Amino acid sequence: MAEEVETDAGTARVTWHEAEKPAFVLAVGHGAGGGIDARDLKALAAVLPAHGVTVALVEQPWRVAGKKVAPAPKTLDVGWRGLWPALAKPGLPVIAGGRSAGARVACRTARELGAVAVLALSFPLHPPGRPEKSRAGELLDAGVPTLVVQGANDPFGRPEEFPEGAHGLVEVPYGDHSFGVPKRAPVDQDQALKVVTDGVVEWIASLR
Repeated sequence: MAEEVETDAGTARVTWHEAEKPAFVLAVGHGAGGGIDARDLKALAAVLPAHGVTVALVEQPWRVAGKKVAPAPKTLDVGWRGLWPALAKPGLPVIAGGRSAGARVACRTARELGAVAVLALSFPLHPPGRPEKSRAGELLDAGVPTLVVQGANDPFGRPEEFPEGAHGLVEVPYGDHSFGVPKRAPVDQDQALKVVTDGVVEWIASLR
């Protein structure tokens, strides 16, 4: 079920994948270069409802408007804040999540909005080839239980580059920034996505 939500950044959209007896809502935003059809977001929406988690796939206003380029981080935060009442409406604890730029939004706004936890998929720790431009502060300042799911070959930050902190970290073997794996890898694409979904299911169970 898709629901359009008006925000100060424009019209956003939430696509709900509802659990029969939900204990949480997992709200997940997309990255700056793609939408909610990303392979990891689709996998989570398919798997988590059977584990008592309603998944809300969030499309930022720029994406709904058909624009090709994401706006500045502050504008992304405005859109996410405007969506929050719709995400909280079911009356369940909300886990804020996102992939790449969406993970940064979730980290920056988690405490302010009352998220119970943050799921950071492919957190862009730094621009490719620019480790000195670290965004670790956003992750470390989330202020709520946080899980990072990161591809072993992510050019935006490999798992071993992440700083020590309170967050958990699931490594997706051979995965790139979109959790894609090379054809020659000893794990296939389905196995890589199962690492993602299994890790998230286990972590959410620990929040109960």
